[in-house]
Amino acid sequence: MRCIVIVKATKDTEAGLMPSTDRLAAMGQFNEELVKAGVMLAGEGLHPSSRGARMRFDGAQRTVIDGPFTESKELIAGFWLWQVKSMAEAIEWLKRAPFDTGAEVEIRPVFEAEDFGDKFTDALREQEANLRAQIGNRP
Repeated sequence: MRCIVIVKATKDTEAGLMPSTDRLAAMGQFNEELVKAGVMLAGEGLHPSSRGARMRFDGAQRTVIDGPFTESKELIAGFWLWQVKSMAEAIEWLKRAPFDTGAEVEIRPVFEAEDFGDKFTDALREQEANLRAQIGNRP
């Protein structure tokens, strides 16, 4: 089965604060494990909701609502798309992730490597390119 793992937004992600090099490296290592195990199909971080838009549908009427959005409990900062045998397997993978701490559709841009600035080192950029090649996901 495929499942999506949604990473909730925080005040920091909504403020556009970039993760540290150490955090990027830890997430890169976890992503390598997922790819090697054949679990990870896709995964991306999302820009803050201030860079996004929502659309409300009411019959034939369409209303565009520009970000930022204040309902932080409803916002996401990123996602993975995983291929697993069961929900139990997905739960077990997620336990290993390096984390510590009406109808509306939200549209958000996906981070690119250059958005991380100098914290995203050449080694991390090479690692990211290798992972994308392995999963067939072009930026």
